[in-house]
Amino acid sequence: MQAMRVNSVAVMIAVAALAGCATVTTPTKGDPFESYNRTMFKINDKIDEVALKPIAKGYVYVTPQPVRDSVTNFFGNIGDIYTAANNLVQLKIADGVSDIMRVVMNSIFGVAGLFDIASVAGLPKHTQDFGLTLGHYGVPAGPYVVLPLLGPSTVRDTAGTVVDYFGSVTSYVDPTWFRTTLFGVQLVNTRANLLGAGDVLSGAALDKYSFVRNAYLQRRQYLIGGDNSASASSESLPKYEDVGGGAAAGAEPASAAAAASGSEAASGAAAASEPGATSVRPDQMVPPRVPSFPSFRLR
Repeated sequence: MQAMRVNSVAVMIAVAALAGCATVTTPTKGDPFESYNRTMFKINDKIDEVALKPIAKGYVYVTPQPVRDSVTNFFGNIGDIYTAANNLVQLKIADGVSDIMRVVMNSIFGVAGLFDIASVAGLPKHTQDFGLTLGHYGVPAGPYVVLPLLGPSTVRDTAGTVVDYFGSVTSYVDPTWFRTTLFGVQLVNTRANLLGAGDVLSGAALDKYSFVRNAYLQRRQYLIGGDNSASASSESLPKYEDVGGGAAAGAEPASAAAAASGSEAASGAAAASEPGATSVRPDQMVPPRVPSFPSFRLR
């Protein structure tokens, strides 16, 4: 009991110390919650460093690449159902029908979605969620906010996340232990696909928080602008060949990407006077999106 009390006090002191380090007297325009956001960003980053990232490394170590690809395809196929619904709600009929065709084709010919046959057949994968649907109909994003564990968001996207949860097929899977297992596997697999991206981020950004914030806001605005296909927006997850951050298939190595655009991205993020302003094109990045943790890659 005494040890538990000591641990609780240690955690409270650590959180207080982080809060003190993140105090901002003059918040950036468009980021009125910056003091809180920086504190939560540090906490999320530390949790990722000590818990999720080591688990993801272990997963990569024991799981062959083809198996990880199949897991990614399986959850991607499930996600296409909700993507189709959002595209239809936005009256993007062609994209919605394409998404439905992807689900049917991958479910039948791709062995329950383990293989992405639809992409090979030329059906593009789209990116949609209810936050983007609200933005499509003119709902303002509102202030930027970092959610506990879930990472970067806005007031609008936070509201959309609640709908996203109930709109996800996996939310209705029974029994509860199986649903929880699916969520855990999806989370670890997603984090494993992003291993190595943290090194690029650390090397590219003078202020990690500002860079992630600006990249996230720019990315979301880009998607609302209309082009949300994976082929055009690089939304598909990278597949690193080794835990240390090898290059994704068909992409430049992480070191080359950092050399090509890292310094420019860093200076742009550091000089940005308000959220959403970076020198990195929005179709060259994959900022985090809940429930992802704060990691992304540069092409």
